[in-house]
Amino acid sequence: MDDSAPVDLRLVGKTLMHAAVVGLVAGVVGATFFAALEYGQRVFLEILVGYKPLRAHGEQITSAVEDLVFRPWLLPVVMLLGGLACGLLVRLAPETRGGGADAAIAAFHHAGGVVHPRVLAIKPLASLVTLGTGGSGGREGPTMLIGAAIGSTVGRVLAVTPRERRILLVAGMAAGISAVFRTPLGAALLAVEVLYRDGFEQEALVPAILASVVSYSVVISVYGESTLFAHAPRFAFIPAHLPYYALLAVSIAFLAHVFVRTLEGVRRASTRSGLPAWVQPGAGALLLGLVMAPLLMVLGPQVDEPGSGLGILGSGYGAVQAAISGAPWLSTGWTAVGLLCLMVAGKILASAVTIGSGGSAGDFAPSLVIGGLFGGAFGRALQLVSGDARIDAGAFALVGMGAFYGGVAHVPLSALVLVCEMAGNYDLMVPLMLALGIVFVALRRTSLYHEQLSTVRGAGPEHPSGVLDTLTVEPLMTVRKNAVSFRLSTPAEDMLGRMGDTLWQDVFPIYDDAGILRGMVTADTLRVLASQHGHADVVVAADVMQPAVTVTPGDTVRVAAERLLRSQVRELLVVGKGGEVVGFLDEARLTGLLFQQDRRASVTPLAVTPGSGAG
Repeated sequence: MDDSAPVDLRLVGKTLMHAAVVGLVAGVVGATFFAALEYGQRVFLEILVGYKPLRAHGEQITSAVEDLVFRPWLLPVVMLLGGLACGLLVRLAPETRGGGADAAIAAFHHAGGVVHPRVLAIKPLASLVTLGTGGSGGREGPTMLIGAAIGSTVGRVLAVTPRERRILLVAGMAAGISAVFRTPLGAALLAVEVLYRDGFEQEALVPAILASVVSYSVVISVYGESTLFAHAPRFAFIPAHLPYYALLAVSIAFLAHVFVRTLEGVRRASTRSGLPAWVQPGAGALLLGLVMAPLLMVLGPQVDEPGSGLGILGSGYGAVQAAISGAPWLSTGWTAVGLLCLMVAGKILASAVTIGSGGSAGDFAPSLVIGGLFGGAFGRALQLVSGDARIDAGAFALVGMGAFYGGVAHVPLSALVLVCEMAGNYDLMVPLMLALGIVFVALRRTSLYHEQLSTVRGAGPEHPSGVLDTLTVEPLMTVRKNAVSFRLSTPAEDMLGRMGDTLWQDVFPIYDDAGILRGMVTADTLRVLASQHGHADVVVAADVMQPAVTVTPGDTVRVAAERLLRSQVRELLVVGKGGEVVGFLDEARLTGLLFQQDRRASVTPLAVTPGSGAG
C-alpha cells in the first residue's frame, strides 16, 4: 500500500475488526450478566425474603413470583451476607471496589489501556452478590469496567499497540453499557465522552460505535428488541414550558451536588470507621438492611404492595417507570409528589451507603433514577400549581434523568442521545438541550468521576501536547514521617518552637481532637506571629489557621498548579481518600517540572512526514 495514502485502510480495518470482536464478547457477557442478576434477585430477594422489586418495562425477563411472603427480618441478614461476599471478592481485585466507571477511566489515562484479567472474573461476581441481595446501585457501571477488561484482554491476546489497546478499552466500555442499557449510539458516545470533563476521545468513536452495535445486536437477539422504559408515543413540544425545564435544571444541579457530597461523605466515614476494607461493604449492607426492613413494613401496606421497596433497593428503574407512566400504587395529587420526593431521598441515601462502603454497584443507574424521580415529582407539582393540562410529568421525568447524569458526569452530548433513545423519539431534544446546558455550567466543579481529566489536550501518548493533564501529583509529592502538625488548641509558643524542628516544611496541617483535618497555618503566618511578642502568648492554632489547600495523589499537575496560583501559598497538602494528609507538594517541584518540559519542547525538531513537501 502507498505510504502517502490519506487513509491507512489496513490499520482502520484491523481496528474495526478487533472492535467487532470486543462487541461480540461483551454482548455475550452482558446478556449472561443481565440474566444472572435477574435470577439472583429472584432467588435471594423475591423467594427468600419476599421482597418485591419494581422493574421497568424492559427489565423483566422472568415471570413474576406469585404469593410472596414478606420476611423483613431476613432482609438485613441476606444483605449482610451479600456485602461480606462482595468484600471478600474485592480483596482479590481491589480495582473492582465501587462502581467501575472510575476504574475504567483510570485504566485508559494512567495504565495504557491495561485492565488486569482478574477483573473479568471478580467484577461480575462481586456485582451479582451486591445487587442480587439488595444493594442499591446499577448494572451499567460494573459492565462498563467488565467491557473495558474485555477490550484490554482482546488487545493483549491480539498483541496490538498501546494506542490500539486504549481504543479497544473504550470500545469495550461502550459495548458493556449497550449490552445492559440497549442504547447503542448513546452508549458509544458516553464511552468516548466520559473520559474528560471537556471534550471526547474522537479517535475511539467509530470503533466504539461498532462494538456497541454488535453488543446491542447480540442482546436483542436473546431478549428481543425493547426500550428500557414504556412511555407516551409522542411528547408535544410547547415553547411556553421551556422556563419550567430551566427551573427543573437548576433544581437538578443542587440535587446532584447533594448526591455527590453524600456519596463522598459515606466513603470518608467508611474509611475512618477502622473496619477492614473487606468488611466495609458488609457493614454498609447491614446498615441499609436494618433501615429498610422496618421502612418496608410501614410503606408496603400504605401502597397496597406488601414487601415493595418502591425502587429504593436494586437499580430503581421500576420506580422511574412509575414516575414516567404512573402506577396504581402511586396515587395522584400532592400525595404522589410527596411519595416521589421521599423515594428521591431514600435512593440518595441507599445508593451512597451501598457504593460508598465499597459495594460493587454502579453509580450510573442511581443518577438516572434520582433525576427521573425528581423530574416526575416536579412535573406533577407543576400540573397541580399551574393547572396546565398540557404538562406531561413523564417528559419531565425523562429530562430530569438526562440532566442529572449529564451534568454530574459531564457528558451532555451522550446524555442527550441516551434519553432520546430511551424515549424512542427526539421530541424532547429542545428541553433536554436547555436543561443540559444549564446543569453543565452549574456543575463545573462537581463530578461523579474523579479520574476524568479536564481536557483531551495533553491527556496521553495520543495527545502529547503537554504534561499538565498527564502527570499526577503522586510522583511529585514529598512524603516524610517527621512532618510537623498542630492541634486546634496548640499554643503559639509550642507552634513556634516546633516550626524550628523542620527546615523543609512551609505549611502545617491543623487537626481537631478526633484527628480530622480542620485547616492549616503557613510558615509566613508563624513568622509574623513570632514578631508580635506582646500578643503571641494568648494565641492558639485555631486563631491563626486558614482553610486547608489540598490536592489528592490522583489529581493532575494542572489542578495542583491552579490551586497554588489561586491560594498564593507555596505548598499544598496532599490528602488521601479518608481526608488524612499523606504528603506535601512544593511549588518548587512544579516549577522545576514545567521548566524541564519547556526546555524539551524548545529543542524538539519539527517532524516532517513523508510526502508532505516540506523543504
